[in-house]
Amino acid sequence: MEKYIEGNKAAWEEAFDNRDESWGADIADRVTNEDYPFFNEDMKRVLKEIDTNGKVIGQFCCNNGRELLSLVKCGKASEGVGFDIAENQVAFANDKAKELGLPCSFEAVNIFDIDDGYKEKFDVVIITIGALCWFDDLKRFFAVISKCMKPGAVIVINEQHPCTNMLATAGEEVFDPDHKLECHYSYFEHEWKSNGGMYYITQKSYQSKTFTDYTHSMSEIITGMCSNGIVITGLQEFDYDISGGFPEINHNRYPLSMIIEGKKC
Repeated sequence: MEKYIEGNKAAWEEAFDNRDESWGADIADRVTNEDYPFFNEDMKRVLKEIDTNGKVIGQFCCNNGRELLSLVKCGKASEGVGFDIAENQVAFANDKAKELGLPCSFEAVNIFDIDDGYKEKFDVVIITIGALCWFDDLKRFFAVISKCMKPGAVIVINEQHPCTNMLATAGEEVFDPDHKLECHYSYFEHEWKSNGGMYYITQKSYQSKTFTDYTHSMSEIITGMCSNGIVITGLQEFDYDISGGFPEINHNRYPLSMIIEGKKC
């Protein structure tokens, strides 16, 4: 396992071990009672247009499993498989699947190490916010995704827009609250390291193990997909934040999030 992935595994497992008691507590209730919970309205609309009835769905970087559980239940899929690096999050997700009685399973694995046991397994693949940044090489990442997709399978990516990589967030030294849209970083910056924890899970600041992530341009994402036999069938860009990092600049004519759709040849 690459050193940076091994480090991220330890950092994510540390964060989940120190999670706030509210993190994940609403999954069973919301999946049972709501329509496509844990997806924003634009993503819901896209997913509802896809035939998931009786299909097999895969999610790469599934976190605590809530989105896959939501889609399998509401989309009436026959099976869902989620992959994540953190063993404790995967164990939690498997427990939720059992609690809900849904045909979902979750595997703790480095995405780069997914073997041919999942070759041409999935009819539908989803990738959601905060997944792409954990991989240094998107061509290699999408090679694994493509391998796991059946011919004709579709993929939907709902992610932070690459342009947000140029912005500073509250708490950073260069952040100026009076100029929130000022670009401080290169669009083409690549590796970032942080020991600032994972606040959205823990609801507290702490000195964490090292997280290493990577920024990717739109061209890296699109090229990574196309070079692995995935044809782009749709691209939507939105001026609202889904990352939790830029809520104060929603609807200010700056691209903050996106949905990319593709199909394997």
